[in-house]
Amino acid sequence: MACDHTDPRALTALLPELPDRIDVLVNNAGGNTDCDSDGATDLAAYARDFRADLDANLVSAALTTKALDDRLAPRGAVVHIGSIAADQGAGSYGAAKAGLVTWNLDLARELGSRGITANVVPPGYIADTEFFRDRLPDTRRTDLVSATATGRAGAPADIATTVAFLASPEARHITGQVLHVNGGAYGTR
Repeated sequence: MACDHTDPRALTALLPELPDRIDVLVNNAGGNTDCDSDGATDLAAYARDFRADLDANLVSAALTTKALDDRLAPRGAVVHIGSIAADQGAGSYGAAKAGLVTWNLDLARELGSRGITANVVPPGYIADTEFFRDRLPDTRRTDLVSATATGRAGAPADIATTVAFLASPEARHITGQVLHVNGGAYGTR
């Protein structure tokens, strides 16, 4: 079902089409809105493009989660797809993904009393996705892969299996966390 998750009216209209109980919510909307920019550089264009990243990558997750709050099942899970950019920069996109991590801390506290976990999975470079709209130069792709300890690009399955784990019974005591999936391109301690 198509829906603009940045539009409260569209989300409200979608609700009757959704199940009454949601065991797992994965906020995977968003992406690299810079690829959609018209190239204008004036202040109004900068504000528009900055807001587009915030809306697509942060506001969409917040509104979707809020809209479904009363349907989230006890002992369920909310998983947001973040980005390595939250810790490495990348302008408004990185700022939006960093905001997602910080907002998730409060969400984990709010949902925790109901046994619902809330976590963020920030991928590094994942090949075979539409993120770069087929505009990633080969040299940049090589640099991204070279930055990993594993020597390879990530695959969509790497993210899917991590999300599945966080949604599983085995992860019931993991909440408010950021679980990086980037082949070691960004390390934590």
